[in-house]
Amino acid sequence: MRVPPELAQLTPQVYHKQADAFLDHLLDRLEALGDERPDIIADAEYSQGVLTLSVPALGTYVINKQPPNKQIWLSSPVSGPNRYDLIDGEWVSLRDDSRLMAVLSRELGGVLENPDYAL
Repeated sequence: MRVPPELAQLTPQVYHKQADAFLDHLLDRLEALGDERPDIIADAEYSQGVLTLSVPALGTYVINKQPPNKQIWLSSPVSGPNRYDLIDGEWVSLRDDSRLMAVLSRELGGVLENPDYAL
């Protein structure tokens, strides 16, 4: 597999800035959803690069930074594990070309009974 040039050129400083901003934004969105629908989101916590999300109907998600690889890893009770790299401003899986936000939106949209839901 060929590594996209932007990954090879991604500095640790830029990785941390982008990953932290993404996880902070995601936490804000999940907390807002939890406030609106506590039956869907039981808890969302972010500490030291690890975001844990409890969804009673599905299970627990873990979304965490992996600084040595400059990735964000997802452990989903629905789709399983995956690794995401920063490509063109989005966290994208090189394995299956999925976008992290799209995966989370689709899985949470299923519980919300809204297939068009977007985080």
